[in-house]
Amino acid sequence: MGRLVSVVLVTWNSAPFLRRCLEGINQQTYRDRELIVIDNASSDDSREIAPPRIANETNRGFAAAVNQGIAAAKGEFVLLVNPDAFLERAYIEQIVNAFDKAGEQFGMATGKLLRGEGPNIDPTNIIDSMGIRMTRTGRHLDIGQGENDRPQVSGPRPQEIFGPSGAAAMYRMSFLRDVAIDGEIFDEDFFSFREDADIAWRGQLFGWSAMYVPSAVGYHVRRVMPSRRSELPPNINMHSVKNRFLLRMKNEGAYLALRNAPFELMRDLIAIAAVVTVEFSSIPALEWLLKNRRRVLAKRKIIQSRRKVSDRALARWFR
Repeated sequence: MGRLVSVVLVTWNSAPFLRRCLEGINQQTYRDRELIVIDNASSDDSREIAPPRIANETNRGFAAAVNQGIAAAKGEFVLLVNPDAFLERAYIEQIVNAFDKAGEQFGMATGKLLRGEGPNIDPTNIIDSMGIRMTRTGRHLDIGQGENDRPQVSGPRPQEIFGPSGAAAMYRMSFLRDVAIDGEIFDEDFFSFREDADIAWRGQLFGWSAMYVPSAVGYHVRRVMPSRRSELPPNINMHSVKNRFLLRMKNEGAYLALRNAPFELMRDLIAIAAVVTVEFSSIPALEWLLKNRRRVLAKRKIIQSRRKVSDRALARWFR
């Protein structure tokens, strides 16, 4: 029998995708696993389709719900699965095997996520994510997103990456416990979006590594994209603005801040100008950052005091 993998599934009005998502989880060749469903006060049939172990009375956000799932988990590994993702049969098995071969310093992993379409998460040959990459403008992007999947794009063997996309990310439990700040693993201030980049950056600062495992394949319906920003609910765009700054306020050291400043500042000015002239619904993001700056800076102080890897060493990921 293998080591236990705890599969954490957070639902929030996810009914259209859930049956297909659960089918992917239930068909896994890796049998030593548990499923922990946390529902964030869905108003559709999510709770009937996927009865939750934890049923929140309000939408606490993705990060908080994941933390609830991790607290209930008993596994050596934790796999986060979005309800709009479908995993091929060997997804878990391939990543656990890759962890065993890679060594204990690897605490994060993802498989190859291809774009899925519709409520049945129908497969396509378009890459959704092969992990997270960072840019000098302070953005985090999904590697290969939008490209046709070809051997020369994804490669045949595991590769080191900055971090995994939260749509189908696996973590060692030892990693999650190590990166917790005051007992909080995923930063609940993010609520939703960019929390995967935050924990990856923190992990890199603390000396952990991440990998992409191309033999583990899944499909993900990508609904939040910059090209669709005008169609997205205002609350989503607000958190996106807030979290782009929150991510750097906590994790970016002085060397990276100076090195990336010419690129980051220009994009920051554009984002702020857009908020105060066009996207007024995101003004609360800037107000939140101002109001909560002391708490954010307190987290930053803890993270920077615990870091084991210099910004100069991390600079290779920001390009």
